[in-house]
Amino acid sequence: MARDFDYDMVISGGGVAGLTAACLLGNEGFKVLCVDPAPPITDSEADGADMRTTAFLQPARELLADAGLWATLEPHAAALRIMRIVDAGGPDPVARQQRDFDSTEIGDLPFGWNLPNWLLRREMVARIAALDTVEFRPGTGTTALFTRLNEARVSLSDGTRVRTKLVIAADGRDSAMRRAAGIGVKVTRYGQKALAFAVTHPVPHENVSTEIHRSGGPFTLVPLPDRDGLPCSGVVWMEDGPRAMELAAMPVADFEAEMLRRSCGLFGPLTLATRRAVWPIITQVAERMAGQRLALLAEAAHVVPPIGAQGLNMSLGDLRALRDLALAHRDDPGRAEVLEAYHKARHGEVRIRAAGIDALNRASQIQAQPMRDLRAAGLSALYGAAPVRKLLMQMGLGARTG
Repeated sequence: MARDFDYDMVISGGGVAGLTAACLLGNEGFKVLCVDPAPPITDSEADGADMRTTAFLQPARELLADAGLWATLEPHAAALRIMRIVDAGGPDPVARQQRDFDSTEIGDLPFGWNLPNWLLRREMVARIAALDTVEFRPGTGTTALFTRLNEARVSLSDGTRVRTKLVIAADGRDSAMRRAAGIGVKVTRYGQKALAFAVTHPVPHENVSTEIHRSGGPFTLVPLPDRDGLPCSGVVWMEDGPRAMELAAMPVADFEAEMLRRSCGLFGPLTLATRRAVWPIITQVAERMAGQRLALLAEAAHVVPPIGAQGLNMSLGDLRALRDLALAHRDDPGRAEVLEAYHKARHGEVRIRAAGIDALNRASQIQAQPMRDLRAAGLSALYGAAPVRKLLMQMGLGARTG
């Protein structure tokens, strides 16, 4: 008689997506092991802290509640009620066109809620500690994957090997588990990098997410709770690579002067409140969402530029589909027909959304003045047609695109 499985699921990766998966699947009663070679940094002042923020769109709230997370996250969340797109693509860096996409046009709830990534990790680690169904081994990674029809065996960096029904690869864009399964990816590079940091400013953000387009990529301010008694926003500033590195190395006073210019002064002087983090911008989509006894999740499956709060919300779409299939096949969530159903449920949707975000990012990089003017005219035309505007908002929240 075969021995029992060590776990129902092994999650490779302890980032925001992997930790959310551990909380959700553990809360559903599955026996879960989550590993990550780098212990999560849960203090914003610590070296290596993830200074990015995540906007959880409406559909994510229910999933976070199902994971037992929303009650502890909600007090720290800033509501996103208006998505504002500003065109500053004229000869001078001034706002020449502003269009507000208001959540009240499609319902009573805000578009979503914004939270710092380091804080998400802190609350998720605390939730895992309260779940007797989940074991978290920070400082331990996956080193090898061996799969058969009826099981998967995962070798870990602490020298142990575990037997499981399903392996979930949430180990990032360079996923070792994806490579071990022989699943390829299609990568698009833009020569861009993004800076992520937080700022305080004198003008209140009024729960408005503001995306300012000029060239090189958008400059986006996303509401955060007040900091030191001042309005606070998370910023993602996308630029061509050399310019991004130049900005990252600037003395603070010079950097703040550049921020004021790039933000068109819409929030008054911006004061840097955290360190600056830099990461490369790509689009990457895996050839498949699943392999034998393996499901790809989040950046192991897809990476997109940080536009429209789509990245992690696509990942949570993956997790929702995987959770539902696992619950329907609780006895063996890793068998072939379950994983094929997962691939079919997600891959087409992921490819369509990635293509749409790719097009938006290319438009945001435009340098030539006539093309900038055309971009502004296109925004005005889309916004001016109310049915189109509402459809764009609904699609942004996760309505199926096909």
